[in-house]
Amino acid sequence: MAEETTFTIGAEASCTDGPCGHVSRVVVDPLAQAVTHLVVEPAHRQGLGRLVPLDLVDATGGQVRLRCSQAEFEQLGSAEETEFVPGTRGYAEYGPMQVLSWPYYGLGGAAGVPGESVPSINQTVTYDAVPLGEVAIHRGDPVHATDGTIGQVQGLVMDRASRHVSHVLLQEGHLWGKKEVAIPIAAVADVDAGIRLKISKQEVQDLPPVDIDHPAR
Repeated sequence: MAEETTFTIGAEASCTDGPCGHVSRVVVDPLAQAVTHLVVEPAHRQGLGRLVPLDLVDATGGQVRLRCSQAEFEQLGSAEETEFVPGTRGYAEYGPMQVLSWPYYGLGGAAGVPGESVPSINQTVTYDAVPLGEVAIHRGDPVHATDGTIGQVQGLVMDRASRHVSHVLLQEGHLWGKKEVAIPIAAVADVDAGIRLKISKQEVQDLPPVDIDHPAR
């Protein structure tokens, strides 16, 4: 039987010389159905997440250990990019490749008039910076069955040898009827604005419950 590794989003992560944050996202190649990176975000420093290649990750016993020092971790690529919206405070300090170009935008000016804005507003847009063609899966992303939304993502299970995703961990149900299940990757149709399944709500509800090690967050 193939060995599997569970990545629970929110799990604590540590470097060789001490704690470095928590797993905020899992990055997958949707075509290969394989995990490529983890995004580890330092504690109390939201927006400074780093893209950690899977070669640097050892996840056993519910713990995520990185094969790098804290200094080396800080040098890894950023997992997020922030861009200023044109016409807002801070925009003039950045080059054309660092700002969003929208044909029409109104930030407090006359409705529908291009370029009208309030100078005192500092408006930015932050988005995932992941390798081309790959997607970041967040804890709490919606999971859609063929007949409607069924729950939220809790994490992924990966085959340790191939790095292929074998299951999506899902929290299904509402308040008093919640349970956690592992959905086989064969039942996943697409990863776009959440995870879309090939099976119905009833088929998800019929899956046996599993135990997920929830981080103390």
